[in-house]
Amino acid sequence: MLCESQPVSAPPELPPLVSAALSLSGRRGFVSSTRNETGRLLATLAASKNGLLGELGTGCGVGSAWLRSGAAEGSQIVTAESDPQLAQAVAELFAADERIEVVSADWTALIERGPFSLLFVDAREAKISARDIIADVVEPGGFVVLDDFTPSAFWPPMYEGRVDTLRQEWLMDKRFTTVEVMVAPDAAVLLATRR
Repeated sequence: MLCESQPVSAPPELPPLVSAALSLSGRRGFVSSTRNETGRLLATLAASKNGLLGELGTGCGVGSAWLRSGAAEGSQIVTAESDPQLAQAVAELFAADERIEVVSADWTALIERGPFSLLFVDAREAKISARDIIADVVEPGGFVVLDDFTPSAFWPPMYEGRVDTLRQEWLMDKRFTTVEVMVAPDAAVLLATRR
């Protein structure tokens, strides 16, 4: 008997909290939630870290739910969302879990909370302009995860026919050891470890 394969790189089952966050995302019409491929990477990385895990840019809580699904015993998760109504909805979603705190504020409100052992940078502004700040609040050996990149097979990295300077700057920053990880044929994540 032949086994029929599905075109996925991981089991299709999702942790219950991730499913609940995706459901909230659907109800809110939020189309840019963390992809499952990125989420599985977040869960895997979270399993290796103790201490404080952070997310800059909560959205509907999908990234935080993935972090929680892998979080090591004793770790805490804090996430910031600038839209007060969305922050409230996500806080209600996570209300039964004392290890997740939702802050209704801009991503900059989390900076004073460091040091972070893992920081998921999901807010566009933070990705573009906060590398120096992030370097100061991630502990040595800590991870920084940036998603929503299109894979590039060239150096310097290209996007839509131009050099992707954001990606290039992260890959060349001497404060981090950074690698681009392709999580799907059309999606890549930058994984940076603080030196």
